[in-house]
Amino acid sequence: MATIVLFHHVQGLTPGVQAMAAQLRAAGHAVHTLDLFAGKLPKDLEAGIRMANKLSEDKIQERVDKLFSKLPEELVYIGTSWGAALAQQCAQQRPGAVAAILLESFVGLDAEWSFGPWPENVPVQIHGMDEDPFFAKEGDLEAAQDFAQGEGRELAQLFTYPGNKHLFTDSSLRSHDPEARALVMERMIKFLEPYA
Repeated sequence: MATIVLFHHVQGLTPGVQAMAAQLRAAGHAVHTLDLFAGKLPKDLEAGIRMANKLSEDKIQERVDKLFSKLPEELVYIGTSWGAALAQQCAQQRPGAVAAILLESFVGLDAEWSFGPWPENVPVQIHGMDEDPFFAKEGDLEAAQDFAQGEGRELAQLFTYPGNKHLFTDSSLRSHDPEARALVMERMIKFLEPYA
């Protein structure tokens, strides 16, 4: 059984994020969700970005540390979009990372605000749509491709899906793509099998 921390995107801890957590629990894992927006669910991406920007790094860190104080060091980090950046930061900077799954976002290791080198022996999956205006058009996809093809990156898997939707993995939003999400979940659960 893996112990997973699942970070939500900028529209909050939606029913779709909770449904993902439930599927991962059904696959045999312990999943912990952290509501960084204290119950608020922004109506759209723009409102969510505004809310995320209002949260100070100190406040985010305080809420993250409170959750982590109750968990073992060995964790799998999963996040979507804004939450994927938080998951990636944890995977790269916290000791004990077991694996990471980054949905619809990737911060290049040589980006201006990168999180440092990728830790050895920490496998990672990256998923996103090939025409997503955020993931594909703002450099995340290209950075993920460079990362996955880099020397010694046998533990990195990159999967792209046809389409231009952002937050397509959230089953409670209009951007949801059921077929692509089902494939993402299938690949995630298979990826996590060694830890079940």
